[in-house]
Amino acid sequence: MAKVCQVTGRKRMKGNNVAHSKLRTKRDFSVNLKNKRFWSEEEQRFITLKISCKGMRIIEKNGLEATLHEAQKKGYVNLV
Repeated sequence: MAKVCQVTGRKRMKGNNVAHSKLRTKRDFSVNLKNKRFWSEEEQRFITLKISCKGMRIIEKNGLEATLHEAQKKGYVNLV
């Protein structure tokens, strides 16, 4: 699976390392992704997500079910 957050849709960005001499070389800015299990009260089971730390904060704020519903509408997560 790609390095994409299943809640926010964030993915890695491309950029440059800039040396003191202004020499530029390509680099990646990776997303802070974690594999995390969340307990779903509605389904009475654990749901495992590959999620960024910002996505975890969104789940804490809005709740798991509302966040997953929003992410499915945007096409970031596909749960059966």
